[in-house]
Amino acid sequence: MMDWSDRHCRFFHRQMTKRALLYTEMVTAQAIRHGDRKRLIGFDPAEQPVALQIGGSDPNLLAEAARWGEDFGYAEINLNVGCPSDRVQEGRFGACLMAEPDLVAEGIAAMRNAVAVPVTVKCRIGIDDQDEDEDLDRFIRKVAETGCSTFIIHARKAWLEGLSPKENREIPPLNYERVYRIKETHPELTVVINGGIDSLAEAQAHLAHVDGVMLGRAAYHTPWILSDVDRLIFGDAPAFLTRADVVARMKPYIAAELGKAPGLARITRHMLGLFHGEPGGRAWRRIISENAHRPGAGADLLDVALAAVAEQVNRLQAAE
Repeated sequence: MMDWSDRHCRFFHRQMTKRALLYTEMVTAQAIRHGDRKRLIGFDPAEQPVALQIGGSDPNLLAEAARWGEDFGYAEINLNVGCPSDRVQEGRFGACLMAEPDLVAEGIAAMRNAVAVPVTVKCRIGIDDQDEDEDLDRFIRKVAETGCSTFIIHARKAWLEGLSPKENREIPPLNYERVYRIKETHPELTVVINGGIDSLAEAQAHLAHVDGVMLGRAAYHTPWILSDVDRLIFGDAPAFLTRADVVARMKPYIAAELGKAPGLARITRHMLGLFHGEPGGRAWRRIISENAHRPGAGADLLDVALAAVAEQVNRLQAAE
């Protein structure tokens, strides 16, 4: 989710669910040490609960990055051992670290010693020619020895040679049963399943076997799915929220952000899927996509797009 789940995306998603734990895009420990930390890991308190996802392999750097994350107020620090991109491999972090469980354990131990907030791991069920049973279990056991108790497991292997990051999200077959077996074998661990989950109905089915479900692209491309998370997953009372309510909540945020730096599109790009599959959804996307990048574009553009949605709905109702 690099370049996707930035702070604007998370603020938008938080308008639809108060209970779901949101994750940042992966930020390298090296960048946190040397970069503009406020820009890289700063966030609005309204996003909470939110977890900082870190990439890296140097235990000292990871511990330092975890401390910065805790100082900034994150509710959880997550080490990404699942990303298969070439850039990640060259930096010796991400999925390639599944071949080095001792090093991952050393890094997690350093992070846990550095902070009081939970430290978690996101991984795959394996990489390349690893055995999905023996090697995955060895990895989980080794890392769990540090006291890490939460594993978010993408139920696909990552093929570091021969497949692109996009292909690694689609071609390796999903093996949900393998993730279920981790929970069966390690009932003391919190196991969260990830990969190819497109609906809350699917999420509920998985929750019969594991402790949690992570949604990635489904939440991004069809964000309205999040509006039912608190009710269906957490048992809260219905929120009676509409898409127009979400837009209304975003307008003050957008106005404030545009006062700091130009560029409406950097915020509204995350909102394009709000009316996905609904009458007027195409008009919503078109109006925002064609106009948000224009100089002077402001929050009132959302009103124009909403009016186009309403017009389409009215036409359909009149035709009935």
